[in-house]
Amino acid sequence: MSSSLRNFLITRVLLTIPMVLILITMVFFVMRVLPGDPIRSQLGPRVSEEKANQIRERLGLNRPLYVQYFDFLWDMVRLDFGNALTQGERPIRDELAERLPATMELSIPAMAITAIFGIFSGAFAAKNRKKPIDYIIRLFSIVIYSIPVFFLGLVFQIAFSVRIPILPLSGRMDTLMLTTFESPTNFYVLDAILTQNWPALRSALSHLVMPSITLGLALTGVFIRLTRVNMIEMLQSDFITAGRARGLAEKRLVYRHALRNTFIPIMTLLGLQFAILLAGAVLTETTFSWPGMGRYLVERIQLRDYTAVQATIGVFALFVGLITLIMDVMYAFIDPRIRY
Repeated sequence: MSSSLRNFLITRVLLTIPMVLILITMVFFVMRVLPGDPIRSQLGPRVSEEKANQIRERLGLNRPLYVQYFDFLWDMVRLDFGNALTQGERPIRDELAERLPATMELSIPAMAITAIFGIFSGAFAAKNRKKPIDYIIRLFSIVIYSIPVFFLGLVFQIAFSVRIPILPLSGRMDTLMLTTFESPTNFYVLDAILTQNWPALRSALSHLVMPSITLGLALTGVFIRLTRVNMIEMLQSDFITAGRARGLAEKRLVYRHALRNTFIPIMTLLGLQFAILLAGAVLTETTFSWPGMGRYLVERIQLRDYTAVQATIGVFALFVGLITLIMDVMYAFIDPRIRY
């Protein structure tokens, strides 16, 4: 590893730490300034003051704010979020450990659909600029970006679960199969492959098709437009003109040389969108009854579960910081100029 790359990586890691600290600090103080008493919201207005004070003491809400803040930071470091208000003594960490794999299992194929379809459609539109296919792809990008993700999901459910019943309506796996299926990692597809449980794999994949396509297509419009604009500019560059003069095939110039040189702005958006995807899968998970973190967050907000909401948003903040760091590292390998 060169010294420039090593220094760049060290700098990015050191910059990520305060960024994550700022994010989780904002989570802590926003939760504290929200109106209403979370304890009385849970137990009702008629709860005795003695009972409410007992719960506040158990959660540490009666301690000074700075003490609560440093306890919160220490808990985030240890990934110990305490117990949910609405689910008895079950640790929030166990709840999130069940739901985070579900959200990741949905987000990864959705991001792959977004990247592959969006980037190559944008490159194809740029290659055929001002031709009918270019206008069709641009119109599609505008329409798909304008459609709310929950509405797109409902359309798919009506089309492929009601009118043409070829895909399951909701959930991650058939209910009867879940009673016998063991998933130690909570990644159903991965566990089904490792245990060679092919019926469970088919069920998990069939349940994954509609929500992942819905979430993936909802983001393709942005990538089509971004890729097309950058590709048109790149195809007018001097090195592409020189390649054409040397007789290089147009496909090679477009997809190997021009597209490769447009990856920096595209990867920037990919990293940001993937972080948003993890947090923004709420509507998709709710539409398809997908038991992920987004749906869990909605349920906890509706129940005013103070500790669970705080922990879930804090985990999302950690993921944003981690994904940003990964994107910065990938930039350094793609374009060595940014190391200096």
